[in-house]
Amino acid sequence: MRGPAAAVPWGQVARFTMVGGVNTATFYACYLPLHRLLPYFAAYTAGFVLSLVGSFFLNTYFTYRTRPTWKKFLLFPLTQVTNYAVQSAGLVTLVSWLGMNSVAAPLVAALLALPVTFVVSRRILRPPRRPDGASDQPESPPVRSGRPA
Repeated sequence: MRGPAAAVPWGQVARFTMVGGVNTATFYACYLPLHRLLPYFAAYTAGFVLSLVGSFFLNTYFTYRTRPTWKKFLLFPLTQVTNYAVQSAGLVTLVSWLGMNSVAAPLVAALLALPVTFVVSRRILRPPRRPDGASDQPESPPVRSGRPA
């Protein structure tokens, strides 16, 4: 019998964390040049949207190995709303209630938000199995043999 830790898809968690790092780097790589051309908030928004689109496709194909759909694409920003809400609450709690240094607290809050954001994104990008046990999508793309069918 497998324990509760076996239920955690650690490979997906690791890939999700890597995608988060790539997403952060993508955002910053977009933000910096745009900041020279646009007011900072416009550059921030454009960088955020561009990195969000990239994050969607990376998480769809790489993290969860599922097919992208318009429905998932339109629901995906909810992961960022969730991430922002959890990180913000964590930041206020860490700084105002627990007295943590405000320079380090955002990093800790981001780490604390990781499990919640993972669960929300997984729920959106990999819907639960149907009652008959079938999945709407395969865990990984089908492997082609290279010979005609």
